[in-house]
Amino acid sequence: MTENASRKPNNQFEPHDPRDLYPRPPFDTPMQPEPGLAATMDPVPDHGEDSYKGLGRMTGRRALITGGDSGIGRAAAIAYAREGAHVVINHLPDEDRDATSLVELLRGEGLKADALPGDISDEAFCQKLVSTAAEIMGGIDVLVNNAGKQVAQGSIEDITTDQFDATFRTNVHAMFWLTKAALHHMQPGAAIINTTSVQGYDPSPTLMDYAMTKYAIIGFTKALAAQLADRGIRVNGVAPGPFWTPLQPSHGQPAEKLKNFGKQSAFGRPGQPAEIASTYVFLATQESGYMTGEIVGVTGGNPIH
Repeated sequence: MTENASRKPNNQFEPHDPRDLYPRPPFDTPMQPEPGLAATMDPVPDHGEDSYKGLGRMTGRRALITGGDSGIGRAAAIAYAREGAHVVINHLPDEDRDATSLVELLRGEGLKADALPGDISDEAFCQKLVSTAAEIMGGIDVLVNNAGKQVAQGSIEDITTDQFDATFRTNVHAMFWLTKAALHHMQPGAAIINTTSVQGYDPSPTLMDYAMTKYAIIGFTKALAAQLADRGIRVNGVAPGPFWTPLQPSHGQPAEKLKNFGKQSAFGRPGQPAEIASTYVFLATQESGYMTGEIVGVTGGNPIH
């Protein structure tokens, strides 16, 4: 384990110096095959397992989160469950290790959590996922479209049609299919939260297809928000910057860039998933009740515009 692996508890109610709260590069985490596991990263990401404290802000709410096994989705799931929500996460079968550890953690605390494995790049599965989640929870109040595919390539000539299609099907098509299906189970007061990225505003040359999808998510969020306002359903997005998740070592970043990932941020390090979880709570609750069609940037000092 690297010297950087130790971290301080991040109780979200206490002030901390953001520069040294979490590990800073250089990192020595191994590259992984897709889709990647948080459990095998070095340092292991902090999703709030030991630190997030809920206040009952989502008591009785029912949330479906894609990509909830690790990374930002896992952090949101922990926060939602500890705020009182029943959480259903979706993950790929290859991510079962992370998903199982999450469900065991939350159920061990007496919280409601379920996991439904499957590939959201398939339309039929998206429809089944929503119907099964709604059946388990008795409805859906919050949909978090978070799962994403990111594969770095040095040139457009290196992006195969298969990769291009898979990135769009996972990041854009699935969001469209899941949202259409979920609306049948949503009532006024429900919330849809889409994970876009700073890449949708300031694309990296090596993430062309990924950045294109994140730009599309911004447009989808704003158009859908206008459509659903008169139904009392809010739609907002979150644009993370460099966050330490399995997306990065599983070819989301070139190997040579992974060592110093996040160093360019204002705090000199990548964000940890625990640091963005409360943003998803805020957008899911009445605390953001007058917000729709907004994109909230959590970028470590790189403003979105």
